Amino acid sequence: MNFAFDEDQEEFRATLRRFLEQVSPLSSTRELMAEPLAFSPDVWRRASDQVGLPGLVVSEEDGGQGLSFLELVIAAEELGRVVSGMPFLSTTSAILAIQAAGSSEQRAQLLPALASGDQTAALATAEPGEGWGPDGIGVTASGDGDEVVLNGRKSYVLDGGSADLIVVSARREGTVGEDGIVLVVVEGDAPGVSRRVLDSMDQTRRMAEITLKDAKGRLLENGSWSTLARTLDRVEVLLSAEMIGGAQVCLERAVDYAQKRHQFGRAIGSFQAIKHLCADMFVEIESAKAAVYYAAWAADEDNEELPVLAPLAKAYASQAYFFAASESLHVHGGIGFTWADDSHLYFKRAKVTELLYGDATANKELLAQRLGL
Repeated sequence: MNFAFDEDQEEFRATLRRFLEQVSPLSSTRELMAEPLAFSPDVWRRASDQVGLPGLVVSEEDGGQGLSFLELVIAAEELGRVVSGMPFLSTTSAILAIQAAGSSEQRAQLLPALASGDQTAALATAEPGEGWGPDGIGVTASGDGDEVVLNGRKSYVLDGGSADLIVVSARREGTVGEDGIVLVVVEGDAPGVSRRVLDSMDQTRRMAEITLKDAKGRLLENGSWSTLARTLDRVEVLLSAEMIGGAQVCLERAVDYAQKRHQFGRAIGSFQAIKHLCADMFVEIESAKAAVYYAAWAADEDNEELPVLAPLAKAYASQAYFFAASESLHVHGGIGFTWADDSHLYFKRAKVTELLYGDATANKELLAQRLGL
C-alpha cells in the first residue's frame, strides 16, 4: 500500500486550490452566509464546467471523469480549507449511494445530470431524535414494484432544502432492524415533499428537515442496509478529509498570526505556551491525516478494513478539527472572538461536522461494535 498521492493527484490538488482561491475565498463565504442557499449557483456551475467537481468518480459512460476515490478525498480536503458551502459533499454522497444501489439503467438515467452539475442531490438518512444506524430509520416505504410511497421525516440533510434529487433511506412496513431497508430516489419538488431549512451554528452551509407525506419515489434496485452502510462509510471518509483540510488552515492561521503579533516587544510565537499550542495542533492534525488517508486508501481499494477505518478516521478528524479550531482561536486572542476575524467560521464548522454522522464518541462505539468488542 502507498499512502502518498501521485503526481497527477497533486497537480489536481494544486489546480483545485488555485480555482477555489479565485472563486471561493473566505470573503465570498461570508457574503454567501446571508443567502438562502449559502452557495453561489454560478460558482457551482463553474466548478462543474471547469473542474468537473461533481462528476469526479462518475464513470465516463455516465457523463463523469471516471477518477478514483482519492480524487474525491483531495477535493473534500481543499473545500474544507475554504469552508465552502458548495453542495459537493451532499451531491457526492447521493452519487455514491446511486452507484452502489442503482442498476446500470438507473445509473445511466440519474448520474449524467448530477455529474454535469445540472442537478444537485442529497442523501437523507438520519431522522429527528434518532441516530445514524438502521434502528433510527423510521420512514416507511409501501407499494409494489419500482414505485413506492414514502411517509415520515428526515433531518440533518445537507443541502436538503435545495437538492433536485434526494436519496432517502426507508424501511418496508412491518420490518425491524437491518431487514427491509431500501433506498429510494425522490424528486425534491415532488408532491408530498416539504422541506424546512434548519437553524444551525454553522452558517456556511445549509441543513434541512424533510417531511414525506405520501410522496412517490423510485426504488434503487440494490438498495439495502449493507449498501447504505458501505456508502455511509465512504461519506464519513470524505467528511473526515474535509475536516482535516479545515484543521490544517487553523494551524496555518495560528502560526502566521503568532509570527506577526507582537507583545512585550517580541512575537507571541516566541513564547513557550504559544509554541506548545501550535505543536499540539500539529500532532493532532498529522495523526488525523494518517487515519483519514489510510481510510481513503481502503475506500479506493474497497478493502475489507474500511468498516473499521471509516469510524476511526471520523473520530480522529472530529477531535483534531475541533481542537485546532479552538486553539487557533485562543492563539488569536481577543481578535479571534470577534466577527471580523475568520476563526469563528472554522470553529462553527468544526463543531457542527463533529456531530454530523455521529461524534467521536459515537464513532468509537461503532468501531468497538465492528471489532466485536
